[in-house]
Amino acid sequence: MKRIPIALLFFLSIFGANSQQDPQYTQYMYNMSTINPAYTTNEKGMINFGTLYRSQWKNVEGAPKTLTFFSHATLSNKIETGLSFISDNIGDGVLKENNIYADFAYILKLTTKSNLALGLKGGITTFETNFQDFVLPEFQNDIAFNENLNSIFPNVGIGAFYNRADFYAGISAPNLLTSKHLDNQNGINRIGSEEIHLFFTSGYVYTLNPTLKIKPSIMAKMVKGSPISLDVSLNALFNNKFEGGLSYRLEDAVSAMFNISVIPNIRIGYAYDYTLSNLGQFSAGSHEIFALFNLDLLGLKKGYDKSPRFY
Repeated sequence: MKRIPIALLFFLSIFGANSQQDPQYTQYMYNMSTINPAYTTNEKGMINFGTLYRSQWKNVEGAPKTLTFFSHATLSNKIETGLSFISDNIGDGVLKENNIYADFAYILKLTTKSNLALGLKGGITTFETNFQDFVLPEFQNDIAFNENLNSIFPNVGIGAFYNRADFYAGISAPNLLTSKHLDNQNGINRIGSEEIHLFFTSGYVYTLNPTLKIKPSIMAKMVKGSPISLDVSLNALFNNKFEGGLSYRLEDAVSAMFNISVIPNIRIGYAYDYTLSNLGQFSAGSHEIFALFNLDLLGLKKGYDKSPRFY
């Protein structure tokens, strides 16, 4: 027999009370494809790959672990396509959700230096639960926890992304279909359904001198019935190779992050979140790592990548 993990109880209360379910990212600026299908790099002959792993609330039993992966490529001056994958694991296998999507972006040339892309995301969400063998006094006779679920739901998302050499802004809703994951069946009140999450991201690059650039950026996440989640970040880039920064998540966490361009086509990074919320008394913080790869199919890439993918 197993205890219900603290993290699972917290997420059950989230699902029932305020419906915020999509994963949180500290290094959102390097994980854009998973939240916005309109994100583009405008690099002909390049295939961009990225992966990000987040271990949230270290030392909390059953804390969430999230793995994301994306790839995308420019097919023409007007079209980019890609794939994105998000795997969420809460409670060491108690709740598992996988999102597998294909992305499509159509690029509108506004001026010689600026673009507006409109994106569409389509795919499936798989949802699994394993509630068996748990013991908790107030729930031990609740038959809602006696049945495991294994479901597949279709889903679609939309987005828009504006960028020029020193600025980007995007708005997106990666999941538009409000499929019920756990609902009311046979008189049993079950928890949660997929709610529409709205993301807004933006960043600006200030070139202070040939060796130093700074970038303030923000990400806001909004969902019905839940407070706005707001990240404000400030990063500095040295010699087009080393990057470091700080971030603040409203009433939740402060973060430090850094990354390095190992070679021109590979970048790796790490972030640590110090928890400010009530979970801080249980948690040793959150850890996040990412790796970005560029595959130059045509041998066109020279030097540092200046697209909003990095800066």
